[in-house]
Amino acid sequence: MQAQIPFFQGHRGSRGLFPENTVPAFQKALELGMVLEMDVCISKDQQVVVSHEPYMNALYCVHPDGQKVKKEEEKSLNLYQMDYAQIKSFDTGINGNPLFPQQAHISTYKPLLSEVLEMAETYRKKTGKAVYYNIEIKSDSAEYGISQPQKAEQFCDLVYQVIQSKTDLKYVTLQSFDFKILKTWHKKTVKGKFNPCLLSALVSRKTPDKVIMDLGFIPQIYSPDYRSLTDFELKNCHHLGMKALPWTVNDVKVMEELIRMGVDGIITDYPNLASNLKP
Repeated sequence: MQAQIPFFQGHRGSRGLFPENTVPAFQKALELGMVLEMDVCISKDQQVVVSHEPYMNALYCVHPDGQKVKKEEEKSLNLYQMDYAQIKSFDTGINGNPLFPQQAHISTYKPLLSEVLEMAETYRKKTGKAVYYNIEIKSDSAEYGISQPQKAEQFCDLVYQVIQSKTDLKYVTLQSFDFKILKTWHKKTVKGKFNPCLLSALVSRKTPDKVIMDLGFIPQIYSPDYRSLTDFELKNCHHLGMKALPWTVNDVKVMEELIRMGVDGIITDYPNLASNLKP
């Protein structure tokens, strides 16, 4: 991550404070000077939708008629089988999220990636402040053709088309747990079909060496679960030429310890806590 990119990233905008992956959450993250971290899925009509799951989550989603989505019906509300107009009709904030008691209860919806980028770029022009994005393609190797496009190339193309039409790729990090996505994006960049952006390998327990071995190239960023990041792995990550961006850190003392260790950034649900820390 280049020096001008903010150290802290607002996870799903500011999930601890506002409904996740919504415009209000991203607005708050911008106010606090965070990188906008988000997830994207694809709708039936091939729109790029900002959502962590490719379905309606029973924790916080509400049907257009006001009924809460039930756990047993989640997977039947598959975003890849719903046009965006139908997706937008579900409320994703009015009931809050029981896992985040400080989260505001406001009526909102799953936005298009284009809407989020337009909002953020307007903010950049109005304020002159830096705006950076960390966009995760939510892809599962078992879900191709089920809750996501049939091929990684199609998924990447749809996301890239929106990004390059709304902002400069120099402000973007593209992340994924699915290495097929990262390999495809890298290949298209090398061939000159995509403008360059930073690539981030999201992992739960995979070591830096294993990431490079499995990808076949060195991504700019190694993004592990913070609980699995040791001093040794951090030093090895840097030795191999990658920056370390752990997720998702919601305790100030842990943030301070990670900063002392020498990480290059931190992803958090509570950007308000991070805004007072000096990396």
